[in-house]
Amino acid sequence: MSKGLEGNLWDVAIEKAKEVGEENKASEDSAVFLIGNKNAGKTSIILRFLDRDEPPKPTVALEYTYGRRSKGHNIAKDVGHIWELGGGTWLAKLMDVPLNPDTVLHTALIIVVDLSKPNEMWFTLETLLNTAKSRIETIISEMKPDNPTIREVFRSKAWERVGPDHPDKSMIDPFLIPLVIIGSKYDVFQDFDSEKKKVICKTLRFIAHTHGASLQFFSLKMEQLVTKIRALISHYLFSTSSSSKLQVEHNKPLMVPEGQDSFQQIGTPPLADKDIGRVQAKTPMELWKHAFEGHFPQHNADNAALVEDPAKDPQYAEPAIDNLRTQKDEELERYRKMSERRAKKAQGDYQDIMS
Repeated sequence: MSKGLEGNLWDVAIEKAKEVGEENKASEDSAVFLIGNKNAGKTSIILRFLDRDEPPKPTVALEYTYGRRSKGHNIAKDVGHIWELGGGTWLAKLMDVPLNPDTVLHTALIIVVDLSKPNEMWFTLETLLNTAKSRIETIISEMKPDNPTIREVFRSKAWERVGPDHPDKSMIDPFLIPLVIIGSKYDVFQDFDSEKKKVICKTLRFIAHTHGASLQFFSLKMEQLVTKIRALISHYLFSTSSSSKLQVEHNKPLMVPEGQDSFQQIGTPPLADKDIGRVQAKTPMELWKHAFEGHFPQHNADNAALVEDPAKDPQYAEPAIDNLRTQKDEELERYRKMSERRAKKAQGDYQDIMS
């Protein structure tokens, strides 16, 4: 082999290695972050995406895993990072871990809401969206000294997803990172009264469209919906093609890609008869909130006091530690009872002295 030819081959090899390295870097930075209702099926969605045939375990706090995808005939594989936040809304501050200046531009946020529990739906979405927005604003502030135009970068990418010429542009405030809302347990939801389904579907469409988000219904018991969710996650992790199919009929599973809906198609807020002409709202979002809560009064089921004690979860069993914990609990209970007896005796002695 001539020296000139050898040099050319090395140059080609080096350039190819650089290209592969850049592809790997871009892929490795890609991540999805699943948050949402407690017991809404976030872990099950991840397991089905990864093709893992195992029962889901409760997510106590923040958990991480990853998926891989073959790159044609190359030995190297794409890697996608998957984060899941457990506990519903009460652990929302843990968003700081997966959402940070190094990851935020390559992360998609997926909010999973339980369609079978409409009385928790608005509270869950409102709480998590506000927390995520606040976190992203903090990140932008941290990035701004090194990149003064970083907010414009976020805004530009957001409008690319929605469509810069969308007819509703003046009324949309696109979320600054890719946002997906998944309505889980569609198998239960499909048996709801038709009018209730209509209210829920219209409301979720309004929230999604206002934020420039995708909306997709899901059920573990319906393989067609599982396939669609796997394709959606693959799109954000590995830049695979995404479906542009639009399905907004409330008696069928919703499929609404970002930027494909319109406020005209969604229609007016589903106000209850008693509220028509009486509601005062400063923004469209406030009006829709009032309308939705008129049908489904909201409550917070994710109060920290209601969350199960992880120490009692069998998946975290440690016999030696658990035995010591039991012993200490028994000692504490004996001390508590003894303190109560002493307090009662002291109170009795005080009353005897005063009488």
